[in-house]
Amino acid sequence: MTTAMETRTRDPRIILNTLSTRLPHLVTDVGVSDLWEREVRLLLRDSVAVRSLAERILGQGIAYLITAMENPGADMGVGYTVDIGVHQLILDTPLYFALCAEYNGGKYKHHAPLIERRRDGTVMRTAGLIRKNGFEVDNELWSVDASDCSPCDNKVPDSH
Repeated sequence: MTTAMETRTRDPRIILNTLSTRLPHLVTDVGVSDLWEREVRLLLRDSVAVRSLAERILGQGIAYLITAMENPGADMGVGYTVDIGVHQLILDTPLYFALCAEYNGGKYKHHAPLIERRRDGTVMRTAGLIRKNGFEVDNELWSVDASDCSPCDNKVPDSH
């Protein structure tokens, strides 16, 4: 039983799989059991060699995107490692549109990266914001790129 003092951590796997009923344009008959497995396998196919790492990267990518959507205007940015998961979700456009519909008030959340990386502590501040937003933070994934943020252009409306 949860008391008033306890908090529950938001589970990226559950969040992703809950979207399965909201994806009219996603080809689902691809031999996987759920959306989480689909995205993990896409990461394994394209960019990550180890399943456990793919799952960690995907989970942090989901946490980042939802936090960015739920905190418009927040100065956020990820390092290279977590950005792999962010890009995977954005590239699977039916899934990304469903995330936007659910967590960004139905509006598309643009991804507008800058060329130059920032080295001002944004990555670890972002990890702190994600934690405050109810997600578990994989400190190792955030720390590995702590001094090398891949920020987005704040001049693009509703971007992360």
